[in-house]
Amino acid sequence: MIDLYTWTTPNGRKVSIMLEELGLPYRTHAINIGKGDQFKPDYVKINPNAKIPSIVDPDGPDGKPVAMMESGAILIYLAGKTGRLLPESVRGRYDALQWLMFQMGGVGPFFGQVHHFLRAAKQAVPYAIERYVKETRRLYGVLDERLKDHEFLADEYSIADIATYPWAARYEWHKTRLEDFPHVKRWFDSISSRPAVQRGMKVPS
Repeated sequence: MIDLYTWTTPNGRKVSIMLEELGLPYRTHAINIGKGDQFKPDYVKINPNAKIPSIVDPDGPDGKPVAMMESGAILIYLAGKTGRLLPESVRGRYDALQWLMFQMGGVGPFFGQVHHFLRAAKQAVPYAIERYVKETRRLYGVLDERLKDHEFLADEYSIADIATYPWAARYEWHKTRLEDFPHVKRWFDSISSRPAVQRGMKVPS
């Protein structure tokens, strides 16, 4: 059974959705980042970067336990372990991976900054708000253009969608109307209807 160390964040929910989609048995350990659980020595041994999520798989690729950190790397690892949710063709695999990297390098960091400056900053910083809101809308535009003629971010449902969905699920946090991006909304509604996604979004309960 895989041990999942996570919290109620988009990055954490990427991995719980993935585990639910794959049907892999897992045990959840809630790491309350608001209380600093991520800095406890026992957890830092698992994730030296002191962030969530992390997993420990007792049945690693060489038959020995393996600890994994970084949500994108965990998704790639689980796809490799099961042979699912990453296209088999070379072209399809790289297509999915480039959209995964788009999430890791763009959607996650910039949406996260919008969340911080709109919800957590102790004082308003107009320049930062303008900068990150503008870039967030640009990124939604890129997604919308891609999804105009693609059902999913790659040619099939993949880890790219799983990585991006939990960030889009907080569209209200970054003051975005999905109706302004109709292709994103169609994609969002489709993925929201998946039972595994619904279960994964409730972890940790």
